[in-house]
Amino acid sequence: MTHLERLKQIRQLMEKGGIAAYIIPSSDPHISEYLPERYKCIAWTSGFTGSAGTLVITANFAGLWTDARYFVQAREELADTGFELVKLKVQGAAEYAEWIGEHLANGDKVAFDGNMASLLVAQTVKAILEPLGIWVDGHVDLLSPIWNNRPELPRAEAFLLDEKTTGQSTASKINEVRKTLVKSRAEGHLISSLDDLAWLLNIRGQDVPCNPVVLGFVYISATEAILFIEPSKLNGTMVAELRIAGVTLRPYEEVFEFVRLLKVRSVLIDPKRTCFAIYDSIPAAVNILERTNPSTTLKAVKNEVELNHIRETMIRDGVALTKFFKWLEEHVSSGTLSEISVAEKLRDFRAAQAGFVDVSFDTIAGYLDHGALPHYHATDFSNYQLKPQGLLLVDSGGQYLTGTTDITRVVSLGEITQEEKEDYTIVLKGTIEGSQSIYPKGSKGYQIDAITRRPIWAALRNYGHGTGHGVGFFLNVHEGPQVLNPTNVDVAIEEGMISSIEPGLYREGKHGIRIENLVRSKRLESSIFGDFMDFETLTICYIDTDLVEKSLLDQVHVDWLNNYNQWVFDKLSPHLSEGERGWLRDKTEAI
Repeated sequence: MTHLERLKQIRQLMEKGGIAAYIIPSSDPHISEYLPERYKCIAWTSGFTGSAGTLVITANFAGLWTDARYFVQAREELADTGFELVKLKVQGAAEYAEWIGEHLANGDKVAFDGNMASLLVAQTVKAILEPLGIWVDGHVDLLSPIWNNRPELPRAEAFLLDEKTTGQSTASKINEVRKTLVKSRAEGHLISSLDDLAWLLNIRGQDVPCNPVVLGFVYISATEAILFIEPSKLNGTMVAELRIAGVTLRPYEEVFEFVRLLKVRSVLIDPKRTCFAIYDSIPAAVNILERTNPSTTLKAVKNEVELNHIRETMIRDGVALTKFFKWLEEHVSSGTLSEISVAEKLRDFRAAQAGFVDVSFDTIAGYLDHGALPHYHATDFSNYQLKPQGLLLVDSGGQYLTGTTDITRVVSLGEITQEEKEDYTIVLKGTIEGSQSIYPKGSKGYQIDAITRRPIWAALRNYGHGTGHGVGFFLNVHEGPQVLNPTNVDVAIEEGMISSIEPGLYREGKHGIRIENLVRSKRLESSIFGDFMDFETLTICYIDTDLVEKSLLDQVHVDWLNNYNQWVFDKLSPHLSEGERGWLRDKTEAI
């Protein structure tokens, strides 16, 4: 079926069910960012392949609500599908619900599949529409009846990490969560989010692209810890290890029946990370405590074992990136390179490093104007051939058994304009300002975001995405609870968190700049005015100086750049060949 035919069939089912508007979120029963093939509902319905968006279908309109990262991509992918792009004003906001309220009448019915929507999304939609007399039904699946040969759930085998890698045993982590349950006066706790499950049980898998997680749910009480998982994913040794840690097993599909039969007085769930269908299955007699999963905060603060592994992982990743950029520079004039081929080559360089498992997200290799698309992913249709001119933006990362990486660099392929140099230098100033931040303990993400944007705002420029996100330990490349963006006014930056700092600047139709490093938040020192913190930069890869307009930098920026590049050379040179060392020495020469 074409996307137009699918849209027609959905509307026919809507008419039969008396549904005036149908909502399709980008999610799954675990509220994941990266989805198994079975749950890529937006892509199947509309053709849009971005990782964030919401479809709304009515009898005479079909729209995709998404944010500025995907505007250009969405326009291209939605062509001739029957769907239109609706530009979000605020990233992540439920503006589609307000639109529905304006276009539907009292007594109309809105529906969605509660397995695909978080409790928070469902609550937001209900809060906006029900006061208007619009009926909201969160238990309607209109895709399964028409999705022929829908992919099955993945069945790849999972594996356990030992304490030498994680720095903390499964039993210890479960006990930490139980302590927080006592403080919250919760008798039970259901975990739906896959990264929380993976961290808690020191388990990893291959069920989701890029993120090494395994599909499952975990229920914890004072006396039991139950993992709901497909039994074939675990071998006998793993089952025995989990039992020693106090974890019992039940089949994945039994979780809904288990929840329906809960007899505890109170249960804690995370409204952002639990699907509405789970929430609505909890018996009315059970008091529901809506809190952030305790494991989310616990896993965000990395222990010393994890941090030491990550520092070593950054060396391996930096070696791979050095080899890649040297290869790129030597081969770009051949006329044989493309956005797709360089992304594949970068994966090859990473795969040659010890402990490599996968990329941490699909590499963004954006040449020329494609660099202005923050979440661009080359396809056979869009794939540019590289030439020895213009800018190439490469945003990439690796999943290693000992850590997760995420880095963005922009390099000159030749014939650079003054505008490109100025934009690059202004973004670099933002990266440096963010990396050098000194801030009081308890500072929030919006404050780091503003510090990073200051030199960019001063040049009357800006960017439409957040400044940074948390990063997991051999886990999700996007990890909460911290995020460095203008809306994070609640979550404090704690010592031991790993976050990205990635300001950007994008000129549609021309070029894009983003320079990203990962940093660890750490204690600096105390004064009579309180405790202060700063960042340790973790990413080890040279920052190109050919693009720097030195006259735009203050001496503090020049010093930071020179010191950083020298540190990169010192860290990586023992692991490089003589030719690679000479090349990197030139790239890291002080300006």
